[in-house]
Amino acid sequence: MPRKLLLPYKSVFSHVRAPRGLHDSLAMNAARSGYRVFSANSTAASTELAKKITERLGAELGKSVVYQETNGETRVEIKESVRGQDIFIIQTIPRDVNTAVMELLIMAYALKTSCARNIIGVIPYFPYSKQSKMRKRGSIVCKLLASMLAKAGLTHIITMDLHQKEIQGFFSFPVDNLRASPFLLQYIQEEIPDYRNAVIVAKSPGAAKRAQSYAERLRLGLAVIHGEAQCTEQDMDDGRHSPPMLKNATVHPGLELPLMMAKEKPPITVVGDVGGRIAIIVDDIIDDVESFVAAAEILKERGAYKIFVMATHGLLSADAPRLIEESSIDEVVVTNTVPHEVQKLQCPKIKTVDISLILSEAIRRIHNGESMAYLFRNITVDD
Repeated sequence: MPRKLLLPYKSVFSHVRAPRGLHDSLAMNAARSGYRVFSANSTAASTELAKKITERLGAELGKSVVYQETNGETRVEIKESVRGQDIFIIQTIPRDVNTAVMELLIMAYALKTSCARNIIGVIPYFPYSKQSKMRKRGSIVCKLLASMLAKAGLTHIITMDLHQKEIQGFFSFPVDNLRASPFLLQYIQEEIPDYRNAVIVAKSPGAAKRAQSYAERLRLGLAVIHGEAQCTEQDMDDGRHSPPMLKNATVHPGLELPLMMAKEKPPITVVGDVGGRIAIIVDDIIDDVESFVAAAEILKERGAYKIFVMATHGLLSADAPRLIEESSIDEVVVTNTVPHEVQKLQCPKIKTVDISLILSEAIRRIHNGESMAYLFRNITVDD
């Protein structure tokens, strides 16, 4: 019996012609599909980074209105069509963190309901990143925020120098964690004339990996401050004391746990030679500056003649500008991931490094479907 030839499948609608002009309409829609950049900030000071990014991209900032009503509610209005487009929301985090988070969530949801194809959040400093570990009966707020962003409609995030690299695992969508270290290293090489006579300093053992990475790239020495004055996240008490401790309570012999000895820190010591050298303290966040000021005093006592502080995110909360101005620190260098123009007016020692170049390049590559590997050249986990 002869075998039947299997012909290619032919749709039952293949004989139906498209209406005249439909092909032209589809081509026009394909040409219009592109990307738009919006700023979710309601304050003018927080939109500066978004303006720099759009200038580098040769694009215009998307038309939207973000404001707070008299009752404190956040309202977002999108003033143009975003259907079928890639939308990038640039959100810098000012001092009012919770308002900025709500602005981002509401704008993402507004774009989602307006049929945007992809919604990518550009969040240079990711808020609540310090609350990424369980403490006593607290909660991992960073995980909660990641779930809220996904629910609001975000499909991708571009951020910079997450406080803990493991935060990327909280998200159900891709996260590009860019690094500011190339820009800070370039500042050291170009703006510190005698940087060859410098030593990279970690103000606590927990910051040693980052400091070691800087030291290896600059071919400089490394110093670590260690002692009783340092209080890091690793030293925070994690005992939940549940059930409450009862006197004369009977415990089953098989459940007796080994007694843990309490930590006893040694006196403050500087591991490494800083005498007659420039000391460069590196970290990812500079917020409450008391620990940096204390480290600067110790380094000054050990013979350092100039002290610089380099950090990615300059939150500089509370009295940070005044404390820096009155301290032994000669210069504090941070990037513009967080707006800090007011703090710079209060303290001339604060300098800013612009990182809009790498953010704009990340936006361009993601929209064009290009590899992001170029932005991570020679980058390691410790950077």
